Amino acid sequence: MKRLSTIIIASLLLPATLMAGGIVTNTNQSASFIRMPSRDASLNLDAAYYNPAGLSLLKDGFYLSFSNQTVLQTRTIGSTFTMNRQEFEGKVMAPLFPSVYAIYKKDKVAYSLGIVPIGGGGTAGFETGLPSFEQQVAVLPAMLSAPVALGGANIPTTQYGVNAKFDGSSLNWGFQFNAAYALSDMFSLSLGARIVTANNSYSGYLKDVMINPTYTGFNQGGRVYAGTMVSAPQFFADGATTLNGLAAGATATSNGLTGLITAGTITAATLVSDLDAATIGAITTILGAANISATGMNVGTAIGTLNAVAPNFTAGATRMTGFSRMTSNAEIDAEQTGMGITPVIGVNIKVMENLNVALKYEHLTQITMTNDTDKDDVGMFPDGAKTPNDMPGMISAGVAYKPISKLNVTAGYHLYLDKGANYGKKMITPPATVAAFVDNDVVIDKDFWEAAFGVEYEVTDKILVSAGFLRTQTGVNADYQSDLSHSLSTNSIGLGGRYMVMENLGVNVGFMKTMYESYTKIFTGYEETYKRDAMVFAIGLDYNF
Repeated sequence: MKRLSTIIIASLLLPATLMAGGIVTNTNQSASFIRMPSRDASLNLDAAYYNPAGLSLLKDGFYLSFSNQTVLQTRTIGSTFTMNRQEFEGKVMAPLFPSVYAIYKKDKVAYSLGIVPIGGGGTAGFETGLPSFEQQVAVLPAMLSAPVALGGANIPTTQYGVNAKFDGSSLNWGFQFNAAYALSDMFSLSLGARIVTANNSYSGYLKDVMINPTYTGFNQGGRVYAGTMVSAPQFFADGATTLNGLAAGATATSNGLTGLITAGTITAATLVSDLDAATIGAITTILGAANISATGMNVGTAIGTLNAVAPNFTAGATRMTGFSRMTSNAEIDAEQTGMGITPVIGVNIKVMENLNVALKYEHLTQITMTNDTDKDDVGMFPDGAKTPNDMPGMISAGVAYKPISKLNVTAGYHLYLDKGANYGKKMITPPATVAAFVDNDVVIDKDFWEAAFGVEYEVTDKILVSAGFLRTQTGVNADYQSDLSHSLSTNSIGLGGRYMVMENLGVNVGFMKTMYESYTKIFTGYEETYKRDAMVFAIGLDYNF
């Protein structure tokens, strides 16, 4: 059995991205994206994120854009491991997921500022814990009931109980600046940088572990262990007290008998049954606890047997003390913070009036998180310790084509350079016995990609409707996946539109539904299945002066 420290090792990415994007990168950065998730060649205000080079094609002026998304996500983890429950559900709620852009365009130059939740967002709460939490306790009945020869304790136990909970949040804010310049009517370039401030927080506990042992040999202080549910730490502590007492009694009794032989009071051939009642009782009790009968035994044999069982009692007490410690209440309350910088380069190509092409490259963002720990009963988040938590480089490409003046057809593609980043993943790689950070290429076979398609149609001068489809394909392998941190491929559909309240004020509304492809991980003797379901509602305002 392991303490909580061994079941948090994969939690450093929880809850990862919300809706669109790579493993740790959000690309749902405007209400316009939610209504049509193909924005890479955008020439609207959200180009400040998706296509900064294209901003040089705006009319001269000052522009402001504000969007907010409400994201709802359910995470379901199923397990075939023998436990009290086989399904664990977590809820992620992000009522505020804002993106803000400010743009100034003059002649051939455009400057833009953006504030975006570039990674994570929201809090994932598992009110009943997770499979990896409960498994540590669910093994107790079988382990205790098994014969000693099979590593058990020969203590009949059939039930367990536990109170577990885990909440995790992760949010990376991006503060970005871009400058775009029109080299010609066709080509525009942009250079920029994004400052990323990262914050992860974790709180959780594993407490009130209960079992129903039938073993009156450990009765202490009026506590009787006769098959009812009792505190596991208390039972094991009483077991340690009992076994330490037996070890001490075995040594003391052996020494007493040896002293009597030395004094000539008895001989080694003297039968135990010929001793005084108190000594007979002590020998019978001590050896009986080791399932050894003292009937017909002489003193010499009794001394040797007592000396032999004393270390076994001591070892058993040590084991019980370990079990008591491992089943005691454990709690975590920790926060991690870090910062990194992302260089961004963009190119926009206005091939013709009705055809636009855009390219963008975001460099690797190296981030090191530092622990600020208030409570850590498990030693997993030492205060001040550092953890890698990079954001990967990304290449994006987009095209927008207007076959007729009122219809805009778009497509986009993102490739996340995951294998070159370090996400702070921990693994135990034999022959090592302690989890250590591993590079992404150990747990990722292929880089994550996503492709999107969308259409917009101007019903009237004021009303535009749109729809789009987004496919994401993860490239992680089985070593990456866990109940706390997993990456799933998705299919998303976005719907919505824009209404021009005034010539210089537009309102965007959108709805997106994301369907995650479940993943089943095979363990020795059981399986875990990871599922998610998510939807988002968005509203945004675009205004120019």
